[in-house]
Amino acid sequence: MGLDIGDRTVGVAFSDGGGTIAQGFCVIRRTTPRRDLAEVVALAASHGASSIVAGLPRRLQGDLGPQADKVLVFVDALREAAPIPVELWDERLTTRIAVAALRDGNVPRARRRALVDQVAATVILQGFLDARAARRQRGAQGEASAEATVGAALPEDGASRFPAADRQTGAGAAGGSHGTT
Repeated sequence: MGLDIGDRTVGVAFSDGGGTIAQGFCVIRRTTPRRDLAEVVALAASHGASSIVAGLPRRLQGDLGPQADKVLVFVDALREAAPIPVELWDERLTTRIAVAALRDGNVPRARRRALVDQVAATVILQGFLDARAARRQRGAQGEASAEATVGAALPEDGASRFPAADRQTGAGAAGGSHGTT
């Protein structure tokens, strides 16, 4: 579940079951902190969310401003209320990206205002999902690379990758002297 937390609204997005594609879901009109939290937690539960990703608005220089402070207060309360992990994700420029996407999609201006927070939540969640997939892929490649290195260092037939060395030591397929350590 992805959130774009603003003063008046909270944009909401969910991912598919595989955690690959984010899709906008709704915009919550903020009323009171208690009701806002209850609505977010209820949506997460009803959609089987395994975690919540909240956008953290940073300035372009990377520091936090007054809006980030408000978001952090909401996220702290959400972490207390939600039975699932709540993570923060850098949301720099997501509103601009959302507005541009809506404009490029020829969405009328009045409709854009209603959808921008939902689309921004989608951009936040998609960024998180893409980064997570990239980390997993790098991890899998690292494991595969390590396995390939181990496999190359210790061939099944006992021969080294250097045939000239095998001839000098008598190692190789014909009865090498490689042992395991």
